[in-house]
Amino acid sequence: MNAFNTAKLSGQAPASPMSVPAAKAQTKAQTKAKASRRVVDAPTRMFHWLFALCFAGAYITADGESLRMLHVTLGYTLAGLLGFRLVYGLVGPRHARLSLMARKLAGLPAWLASFKAGPLLQVNWHQGQNLLMALAVVALLVLVLPVTLSGYLNYKDFGGDLMEELHGAAGELFLWVVLAHLALIAGLSVLRNKNQARPMLTGHTAGPGPDLVKHNARWLALLLLLSVLAYWVWA
Repeated sequence: MNAFNTAKLSGQAPASPMSVPAAKAQTKAQTKAKASRRVVDAPTRMFHWLFALCFAGAYITADGESLRMLHVTLGYTLAGLLGFRLVYGLVGPRHARLSLMARKLAGLPAWLASFKAGPLLQVNWHQGQNLLMALAVVALLVLVLPVTLSGYLNYKDFGGDLMEELHGAAGELFLWVVLAHLALIAGLSVLRNKNQARPMLTGHTAGPGPDLVKHNARWLALLLLLSVLAYWVWA
């Protein structure tokens, strides 16, 4: 007895010939939609884009007396964002801890020593790429201190031309590290055939697997944004 007669005798409507292909297509679409996992939370992404915006704005407004207050405000915001990232990296969730970055960098001496241990083909180049990315991120965070401190002293007319030159040099070094960071992202995207900037845009990376970030904490990202906007209005 075929499926049509069985369904007829049981009082059920026979399955539509299109139901099976449609179900397969729907399942395939759902699987494709879920083939990503969250690896960056909302506060980290908000920090990243506010950080980038403030540096870009501060660099553009570095010259010109009419934009000096905007330049100073953005510089102070950079310092405040650094403070947030340090606190979040100390007491925040595990995936945002600065200790993870420290553990990555701790592997640098062993990786450099691997060049002497054997042929270059045996060197862990994937680890080297991750180390370069971690170094660029740490350098950007560290450079906030000399950039903002020299800017503050220059704004208070302390140190004269020397402090102004130091502030300019620190800003230029910051720019070069930013460009190196962007070049790394572009290069790794090509080498790995995967958009390395996507996690900072959507919080997700392509590929199946469990979410590394269980809680997105959008409320904290919104609070950070509102705090920055409130400071800008006040300033």
